[in-house]
Amino acid sequence: MRITTFFMLLGGLGFFLYGMKLMSEGLEKAAGAKMRSILEFFTKNRFIGMIVGIIFTAIIQSSNATTVMVVSFVNSGLMNLMQASGVILGANIGTTVTGQLIAFNLSDIAPLVVIIGVVMVMFCKKQSIKKIGEVILGFGILFMGLSIMGDSMEAVRESPRILDFLASLTNPFAAILTGLVITAVLQSSSATVGIILLMVSQGLLEFAICPFMILGCNIGSCVSALVAGLSGNKDAKRASLIHFLFNVIGSVIMFVVLIIAIDPFTDMMLTISGGDLARAVANVHTLMKVVEVAMLFPFMGWIVKATYKIVPGEDEVEDEYELLFIGKGKILSATTAVLDGIREIVHMGRVAMKNLEVAMEALCEPDEEKIQEVYKREKYIDFMNRKITDYLVEANELALPLADERLIGGLFHVVNDIERIGDHAENFADSAKSRLERGVEFSDKAKRQLQEMNEKALKILEYSLEMFKNRNYEHMQEILQLEDEIDEMERKLQNTHVKRLTKNKCTPEAGMMFSDTASGLERVGDHATNIAFAILEPAISYEDDDDE
Repeated sequence: MRITTFFMLLGGLGFFLYGMKLMSEGLEKAAGAKMRSILEFFTKNRFIGMIVGIIFTAIIQSSNATTVMVVSFVNSGLMNLMQASGVILGANIGTTVTGQLIAFNLSDIAPLVVIIGVVMVMFCKKQSIKKIGEVILGFGILFMGLSIMGDSMEAVRESPRILDFLASLTNPFAAILTGLVITAVLQSSSATVGIILLMVSQGLLEFAICPFMILGCNIGSCVSALVAGLSGNKDAKRASLIHFLFNVIGSVIMFVVLIIAIDPFTDMMLTISGGDLARAVANVHTLMKVVEVAMLFPFMGWIVKATYKIVPGEDEVEDEYELLFIGKGKILSATTAVLDGIREIVHMGRVAMKNLEVAMEALCEPDEEKIQEVYKREKYIDFMNRKITDYLVEANELALPLADERLIGGLFHVVNDIERIGDHAENFADSAKSRLERGVEFSDKAKRQLQEMNEKALKILEYSLEMFKNRNYEHMQEILQLEDEIDEMERKLQNTHVKRLTKNKCTPEAGMMFSDTASGLERVGDHATNIAFAILEPAISYEDDDDE
């Protein structure tokens, strides 16, 4: 085989893989957020989850993408293992759609599809249209790659060594190993099936050995999910093992069936496919997956239990500064990056709320233990601020779905607003410490006024975090009303403070603490409103930042 033929083969494979990547990423970016919501909503039932997995994988043309997504969902706590098992089963069937499309051999119209995709990507300004153009472009490039590989494979017949190697693949175990290695290297069972399909069409492979190579593809396709699971928590590892165990057990069962009845099986598939070898390979892939799912679906509970035996125990929290949803042991996936970031930000907001509550208690009734509690929790908030910001920077570099791309800018502002709320709580603790050390007294009325204003600040913060978390407008009116009430209350308290000073009813030091606390609580209300409005215009902060 000449070196130019070898380069053509590699070039065609490169086009094929790049086309698949463009299709998959384009679809994920154009509709990833919506499909993610569908996946979350419809996976409560394992059977429905399987149907959704079939449709989802058929759309994005990648079982690897689906299984890695499912692993990241489990890692994030959005899906349990039983729900994940249904989607993984569906993904194994959905991935066979690619082989069915390849069997149509659309190479003749591939250049037309490519130019349509190029026009959409280069000349359309709307991002959603550009992403659809990427999908169309990827589709065309995929078939152009197949055409180039097909042409180069015709020249392979000139190489006795390659022909001898392919002829030696009469051993089922060697065929399985070949399929496994190729799929593990290419990270795509669809690509391997496409190569097998072309080789059979060119007469380079015997059709009878193809089912065994496809069994190898099934096992090799687990590599991506296993790698993704390695960096996740224990449930993520178990989810990747579900995919692996299903494919291994299914392949073993099918191997036994094929060894016993390979000739009747291949004859049946050729008859069903009308003698078309390419279509027969695609049908073998689909049928074997459907049979495996049908056989193992009732036993998925046992497979899930087996993963707990292989990966025993629960995850341990190493220290008090461990994050809940991102960071060490968590998977950074484009599909769930923003979701995980939002959940961690909400957690940070809850911690800041607690600190605000304790700080006010310490201020009104000075308590050294509570003051130290506030300082300690503030260090945790600062830690979360740094880690979440670093995480968002990393997430912003991923190929995020368009909806998440529009949202992520606002998340930086929300983190900053929560960190500022934490600073206000620390300021209140500083005032409490001064009261304790210097014996500064507050009147009972002053305490009640500050506590009442703090309750409103905590309430608006609670509504804002809920609105931010759920990305809806449920508490919009309550937030706007509370913000007005807090602003009005701050004005009244400042006037009351001035009157007390002029009548010598409080010391200047106590008055300054009271005034600063009221101003701080008004700022907390502003930051809380910013958090709520982040879902409307993520990149805009609606109040000026204070200069603390």
